[in-house]
Amino acid sequence: MANIKQSLAQAMRIDGSVGVALVDFTSGMCLGTEGGGNIDLDLAAAGNTEVVRAKKSIRDKLGLEDKIEDILITLDSQYHLIRMLKNNINIFLYLVLDRKKSNLALARRELAQIDDNLQV
Repeated sequence: MANIKQSLAQAMRIDGSVGVALVDFTSGMCLGTEGGGNIDLDLAAAGNTEVVRAKKSIRDKLGLEDKIEDILITLDSQYHLIRMLKNNINIFLYLVLDRKKSNLALARRELAQIDDNLQV
């Protein structure tokens, strides 16, 4: 099992990582951040909390019982990946990737492994 700091450091080793945050979606607050470059991870975390809330709401209205694994937002130059934690439904990992330097499939796989080992 890995703690928050170790998990965020591991996420930053994913090819193309720009920044990562661990976010409590009930409050929109970051539990930890690493990297970020020109991106305000605290602001992005709060905004992505609204994305997660909206997706959960529509899932519930549709009567779907599946858990949300991840949410992907693609920009011209970046991928923004939101990974809901398996063991804590109120927390998500938010990873920003440089689109030219990353492999999305591998990044999703590595983020899932971080999720498996993260102890909050």
